[in-house]
Amino acid sequence: MDWKQRYADRLKTPEEAAKLVRSGDRAWMGMFTSNPDTFSRALFARNGEVEAVNIHHYVSPFVWATPDSARSFHLTTCFTTPADRQQIAGGMGDYLPLGNFRQSWIKDAIGPFDFACVKTSPPDENGYLSMGTALWANRTALDVAKTIVCEVDERLIRTYGENYIHISEVAALLEHNQSHDTAMPVPPRTDEVIAATEVIGTLIATELVRDRDTLQIGFGDVTAALAVYLGDKHDLGIQTEIIPGGVVDLVEQGVVTGRYKDIAPGKVIGSAFAVIPPEEAARAHLNPKFELWDFCNTDDLRTLIRETNFVAINNALQVDLTGQITAETLNGRVYSGPGGQTVFAVAASYSEGGRSVIALPSSSTVNGERQSRILPQLPPGSIVTVPRTFVDYVVTEFGIARVGGKTLRQRADELISVAHPDFRAELRKEAQRLYSL
Repeated sequence: MDWKQRYADRLKTPEEAAKLVRSGDRAWMGMFTSNPDTFSRALFARNGEVEAVNIHHYVSPFVWATPDSARSFHLTTCFTTPADRQQIAGGMGDYLPLGNFRQSWIKDAIGPFDFACVKTSPPDENGYLSMGTALWANRTALDVAKTIVCEVDERLIRTYGENYIHISEVAALLEHNQSHDTAMPVPPRTDEVIAATEVIGTLIATELVRDRDTLQIGFGDVTAALAVYLGDKHDLGIQTEIIPGGVVDLVEQGVVTGRYKDIAPGKVIGSAFAVIPPEEAARAHLNPKFELWDFCNTDDLRTLIRETNFVAINNALQVDLTGQITAETLNGRVYSGPGGQTVFAVAASYSEGGRSVIALPSSSTVNGERQSRILPQLPPGSIVTVPRTFVDYVVTEFGIARVGGKTLRQRADELISVAHPDFRAELRKEAQRLYSL
């Protein structure tokens, strides 16, 4: 029997489902690719009808905060995107910094919710719905939600792990309209970044990743492409937050086996896949080598510090000459969010045989002007995502700065050596002024 017939009593139109949200409610919307596109449109259409609905939408591709919707919807996010970055900067929403992902703490910090809506697969024969490639923190949020609605997208895959919700928890179902698919807020990589990535990826793969290591790979403009450089490795493990594109290939090639992992041996663990093509997602469908765990379990420091030879590879927006990393502010203003980067860097630093690696292009061209991403000091207002004491290596297209265990003088020398040549003289002058180096 078709799921729509089996659960006809719960099937609602988008407009009917949106009416379950009342003025003053706190509502959770599925993160990133689990965003319920059709429901979001229907709820936003009630602008002016409802008041003071607090929308918790982390890594959102949907624009909730506008001058015209301020009375009806207030956005809270812990990771801004191009869909809401300017709105947060303009005071039309709130930024919630999160870095402690102990599940009980997160439930108290963000919950409870009056309402939650996530995108899922249809219910299977046992009544279980999957969140496809995008579990994220949805399971934790659903645990503290009073009313749950699922937007059913029949294209979604199923995975093992915690990636499910049972129909008994669900108050209503609606059908996803594919014409409402929202483009994910991931800007295209520039030629400049692609060229830098070729060098950075090669350096990390050849110099810093060893056979039998377990990797966490951050989702950024450089590290998202790292998998393609790992083809000559053996028995790698993946214990990460976001599973980047290319990992499915590495599993099939026998490069990623997880044989030497301490956590979930033999399994690739993440909370979500990156934006991967449908063909790659299909190969992860009910593949027993892949499990999606809730964000609060993939990013739980108490679990991660058990892993030996754990290598965390993450991105930075800017780095100062002492090795302080910001991955959430750019020139002192909120630009994205920390995600689990802090936790992973700390865990890798504590790991026996582990390494905390930061990757970034040495510079960026902004409005035709080249700007260094290695700075004497982080700009005022910058947030330190990873303290310098938990950074072992910083990698740019000009080489590897080995900063772990180094003095301030040695750190500055290392970082200046991998800065863009156009800025090295000024960086050295500023190092002398600031640190008497």
